[in-house]
Amino acid sequence: MDRMISPNPHPASTAEFIALEELYGASNYKPLDVVLTRGEGVYVWDVEGKRYLDCLSSYSAVNQGHCHPKILAAMQAQAAKLTITSRAFRNDQLPLFYEELCALTHSHKVLPMNSGAEAVETALKVSRKWGYEVKNVPADRAEIVVCGDNFHGRTLAIVGFSTDPDSRQSFGPFGPGFKVVPFGDAAALEQAITPNTVAFLVEPIQGEAGVIIPPAGYLKKARELCTRHRVVLILDEIQTGLGRTGKLLAEEHEGIEADLTLIGKALSGGFYPVSAVLSNKEVMDVLHPGQHGSTFGGNPLACAVARAALRVLTEEGMIENAAKMGEYLKAGLRDINASRVKEIRGRGLMVAVELHPDAGGARKYCEALKDRGILCKETHTNTLRIMPPLIVTQAQLDEALAEFRAVL
Repeated sequence: MDRMISPNPHPASTAEFIALEELYGASNYKPLDVVLTRGEGVYVWDVEGKRYLDCLSSYSAVNQGHCHPKILAAMQAQAAKLTITSRAFRNDQLPLFYEELCALTHSHKVLPMNSGAEAVETALKVSRKWGYEVKNVPADRAEIVVCGDNFHGRTLAIVGFSTDPDSRQSFGPFGPGFKVVPFGDAAALEQAITPNTVAFLVEPIQGEAGVIIPPAGYLKKARELCTRHRVVLILDEIQTGLGRTGKLLAEEHEGIEADLTLIGKALSGGFYPVSAVLSNKEVMDVLHPGQHGSTFGGNPLACAVARAALRVLTEEGMIENAAKMGEYLKAGLRDINASRVKEIRGRGLMVAVELHPDAGGARKYCEALKDRGILCKETHTNTLRIMPPLIVTQAQLDEALAEFRAVL
């Protein structure tokens, strides 16, 4: 294959950028036709200079807002000193990251990874190992219960227990060991548990499914069942965690603690891929050197960025603001009272507008909002997700609500 530099290395217009992306890129996404080049706070700008209010926050990755100056400063300072050592050696940022994250979340142990899917895979492996070595489940018989309409990532193991045809089709064969039960149904969970069940993996709120909130008491009942049957409760808080729902972790709404809690996305404020598995000591202590790891997991740059991201999240009142502004946003959306809207639901600044099936699908409304300077994304055909950064103000929400009113 000939090596050559692109004859047009500096496209200028939206159309030119899109043409290059479609020519050379894999077609595994269907983004809105806006090409972004800069972000600050709750706003982003495209290559034509138009400003947009970001109502997606990269699926919670930028809870702290785009390019937060304190996180940026921490990243620049650490990048100038030391970026990666691998876990073959120790570094001076990882112990501090461990200590601060455990103190904040009341965790006993932390295992750092990079992506959310890696954190999920880690939890699956650790819970199986715990099942064999602590619960004494027969070899290769471990079962993990998951929920219908789940979204936990894109690896082969994860899509193997997805119920979304687009995620599964033509990727098999898939590995065994998973049972699917309806989300929010504690009775179905109890019925699915057997002596070989080692874990229950669940999202506190199903984000990709359309911000689906389970019935009150569901997570508390799941916690009780897992405790009674010696099953590891794994909460995937990669989208819901770190302030998005108006609490540090969504599990706090029902006053429970998981055995394994998975966080990512906002753990770096959007600057760098960082995820972590938070665990109690009993489950995490089954791992020994050489049994699991990651070259980049726990690197000093990631740890320094994550430490700064956690500080600004807590010290600048973003979690409290999410709770307050979330209520304001839902009230404003309900006040629109559009006939094509079926339901407004959400918790904190994780909000959905579900449209009636005859409304023509949510995509066209996202496109209309984009033209009016508001960026959000459809999911499951008829639902718009609205998830602005946790620093959003009432005035900025009023700006967004005016455009939602015009479009809906």
